[in-house]
Amino acid sequence: MRFVLLVCGMLALILIPYFLWDDAFTALAARLVAENRGAWWISPAVAGLLAADVFLPVPSSILSVASGVMLGFVGGALTNIAGMTLGCWMGYRAGRLARADASMAAVWARYGEWTLLLTRAVPVLAEAAVLFAGMTAMPLRRFMVLTSLANVGIGTLYAAVGAFAMEWNSFLGAFLGSLAVPALAQAIMRIPWRK
Repeated sequence: MRFVLLVCGMLALILIPYFLWDDAFTALAARLVAENRGAWWISPAVAGLLAADVFLPVPSSILSVASGVMLGFVGGALTNIAGMTLGCWMGYRAGRLARADASMAAVWARYGEWTLLLTRAVPVLAEAAVLFAGMTAMPLRRFMVLTSLANVGIGTLYAAVGAFAMEWNSFLGAFLGSLAVPALAQAIMRIPWRK
């Protein structure tokens, strides 16, 4: 029962701010795309917003694709990776402030690494997985290696979608790509990996 309450509490901490401030953060992301005045402030702003996504309702998939639009493939990918990795570290550190019960630690020991890898592009689950990793005291080095590798893949994919959609002069392509990556990640999570 304690585990269920803990999970519900963690999801509430992630979802309540989403419902309260979703419109404000979506408007901020749209303004960043519209103002596109140069990479000197866009890259740190996007990376900061992506890092804050672990605690705030930042539209991270749209923002990650937009960084590819605004900064190009390489600049967008590096910005995405930096912001996502910083967010993972912040979430892990916040999770360390809480204590996990033995049943949660046992579940995490068995499935935690795959959970971190497979949920990186899935809204809400990605943030929850990072917090749980910290709560169960997963070794920080292992955590950072796994999430950084996942962030390289996801961040690069988002930047590529944005950069190439703009090359084809298709905002619709960028938008659909920002929706397709999390949908693909959710589909992969549903594959029965164990017999």
